[in-house]
This record gives sequence, structure tokens and C-alpha cells, in this order.
Amino acid sequence: MQGQRGAPTALGVAVVLAVSMSLVLAELPVALALGAGLALAVLVIAVASNELALYLLTVSMLLSPEFIVGGIGGGTTLGRGLTLRFDDVLIALVGLTWFAKTALYKELGLVFATPLNRPIAAYSCAAVIATGLGVLAGNVSALGGSLFVLKYIEYFVIYFMVVNNLRERRQFERFLVVLLLTAAIVSVVGILQIPSGQRVSAPFEGDTPEPNTFGGYLVLMLALTAGLYLTSPSARRRLLLAGLGALMVLPLLFTLSRASYLAVIPVALALFAYGERKLFLTVVFAAAVLAAPLVAPKAVVDRILYTVSQPVQRGQVRVGGLHLDTSTSDRLGSWRQTVFEDWPKRPLFGYGVTGYRFLDAQYPRVLAETGLVGLVAFLWLQVSLFRRTRAILRASRDPLFRGVALGLLAGFAGLVAHSIGANTFIIIRVMEPFWLLTGMVMMIPQLEASQATREPVAAPTRVRAFQPARG
Repeated sequence: MQGQRGAPTALGVAVVLAVSMSLVLAELPVALALGAGLALAVLVIAVASNELALYLLTVSMLLSPEFIVGGIGGGTTLGRGLTLRFDDVLIALVGLTWFAKTALYKELGLVFATPLNRPIAAYSCAAVIATGLGVLAGNVSALGGSLFVLKYIEYFVIYFMVVNNLRERRQFERFLVVLLLTAAIVSVVGILQIPSGQRVSAPFEGDTPEPNTFGGYLVLMLALTAGLYLTSPSARRRLLLAGLGALMVLPLLFTLSRASYLAVIPVALALFAYGERKLFLTVVFAAAVLAAPLVAPKAVVDRILYTVSQPVQRGQVRVGGLHLDTSTSDRLGSWRQTVFEDWPKRPLFGYGVTGYRFLDAQYPRVLAETGLVGLVAFLWLQVSLFRRTRAILRASRDPLFRGVALGLLAGFAGLVAHSIGANTFIIIRVMEPFWLLTGMVMMIPQLEASQATREPVAAPTRVRAFQPARG
């Protein structure tokens, strides 16, 4: 009888809530009402399943619209405003749900112990302290600086969401399929842009497309595809991966991104150094080098040659008998000014995030914004990531896990090169898939161990969550 009375009561509460929400939404503008409804749907998904929310996030990384929010501060926001996207909202909602669950279930830990926890915490703290000092010094807007720092930390939230929720090989495979399927979709969208004659960029970038950003993403996904190809024992799977790789090469070429072209070189070197089938790779690389001048589109060749073929102009940097184009020369000049003139004035914590002028190069920007402390923490994080990924690759015996680890290792090498001419490690469309992939790779030892014992990976607990992981 009590259960029968409870059912009508629950139904009545649900009806009252539905009617109340309908009345509220009816008074809102259509766009705002749709946004509120979408946010509510995402919240329901996040509460129901973190895994489903991560699938939705993976797709939205490259297929959600973005908006540039200007006028929130000086420094870097004068060059490119703060970018807000649907996945920012999604990450915030899923993150808040995650924190709420750890508060309700006291036995759960907040984060899983991994070798990257400490360098992530060090770099995040350096960015927060540097920005706080910049606010006190008056060269950082409190709102603008805080929002940018939160976006930096947002990438690490993705990482911890993955390591906290990845428990079985089947989940690993599903995340991988969604990543590759998303890459295929955006590659097709990129190919459809080629006839326009404009540089190819990622979908839904609004009024300020960034071909360099799209190029960095494609380099990462090409490295992943190549890693999987080299380790896959299945001829059918290698054929599918080869087709996907070819699908990504075409839009990569037409991004006309010289930083992305440069990034392909360390990707190839890393695949050769750490991958298998070296004879096959030697033949492929040699054929690519010989065929490139013959088959490369004219726009690509012209873009590469423009670096040293631009007519002589004032301000160009001269290297030997060559004059670098004005864009490259300006970038080199800004690096020199940052490192030798501006950074020494604030050596420890820099000018704060958004406290320095816009600088389209990762390492000088980290130095200028967070000083020597931030740069050391940033390099610690990168070295730790590289060494741990390499160790996982060498220790793993599963072809799938080896392929993903090899892809991340090669992709990371490519992104380091890409960051010479871009703020690669803070670009949302590159870093979201990068940190999701990193979380997957960091969990490979636990997943392989769980395969041996036929037990799923245990969830983090309060006792072990903040202990440093070994290895």
C-alpha cells in the first residue's frame, strides 16, 4: 500500500515540476530556452552516466559552435578574444556532477592517481599564482585572466574524467571509435571547403576561422591513425585506417598551415624511432619525399616557398642569403623581445595569463605569462607525459594499446613542433582530444592488468586518490 501511495506522489511531483519548467521556458527567448533545455538534457545525461557524457564531449570537441567573447581584458584578449563553446558548458556540467558524486559517496576519491597528477597541479598552481600577481599589479583583468586560467584547467578536467571513468577495454575501444569517427566527419567537412579557394578550417569556427588550429588537430589524429596502422594485425583494419589517413591528409594540405607541415616531420621520426615495421616506414617515407614535389597542390608548394620567396621588404629577418617572409620575421622578432627584453623584468611569475601582449608561440608565451616557475612546471608536465607514454608503449603487449600509445607519442612530438608557430597546448580544439587521448593511454597498464585478472579497474578511493602513482 505504501508503494502504491508513493507512485502517485512521485508522479504528481514530476507533473508539477514539468508544468513549472514549461511556464518558465515559455517566458524566455527561443535561443535561451533551447540553451536551457540543452543544458538540462546534458545534466541528466551526466547524472545518468559519465561515460555517455564523455562520448557526447568527444563528438562536440570538433563539431560544436564557438563564439569569441571580446572586451574582457587586455593582453592576449586584444589579439584573440576568449573562445566559448558548447563543450565548455558540457565540461562544466559534467565536472560539477562528478564533484557532487564524490561529495555524496564518501568512499570515492576525487581523482585517480597517475604520474601526471603532480606536474598538472604544479602548472595549474603556477598559472593561478602568476595571474593573481598580475591582477594585483594591474596588468591583468580579474575576469579575463580568471576565465582563461579556467580554460587551461578545463583540459586537465577532461583528463581526470577519463582516468576516473575508464574501467574496461570495451570502454577504451568505444572512446577510440568515437575519436576516429569524429576525425572522419570533420575531414569530410574540410574537403568540402576546398573548392571555395579559402584555407580549410575546422567546422563551426564562426567569423574567425583558424586553419592552423585545424592543422594541429589533424596532425594529432594522423599520428594516432598511423600508430594503430603499424600495430594492427588485421589487414581489413589496416585498410580502413589507411583510408582514414588519406581522408585526413587532403584537408591538412589545404589548411596551408606551415606549422602543421613542420609538425609532420617529428611525427614521422617518432613513428620510425618507436614503431615497428621500420622497413615499411622507410619505403613509405622515401616515396613520400620523392613524390611530394610532383603531386603536391600548387597552393601548398607556393605556401611553403613563400617563407623564403617573398619580395624583399623592410623588417625581414635574413638567414644566410635568404630573407624570411614578414610573418615569420615578425614572429621571430617577438620571441627575441619576449625572452631578452620583457621577461627579465618579471622573471619568476611573468605578467600573468592575459597580462602580456598576444604571442603566437607556446613556449615564449608560457615564459611571458607565468615566468620561469610556470615554464619549469610546464616542461615537467611535458617530459613526464613523454616518458610515461614511452614506458607504456614499451611495456604493453596488446596491439591496440600499443597502437594508441605510439600514436600519442608521435602526435605529442608533432604538437611540440607545431607549437613553435602556434599556442598549440592551449588551443581548445587540439587540447581537448589530446588530453582525452592522454587519459586513455595513462590507464593502459591498469586495463591490461584487469584483462589478466578479469576484474574491472577499481574506482579511486579517498585513501589512494591523491597518492603519487609509481612508474
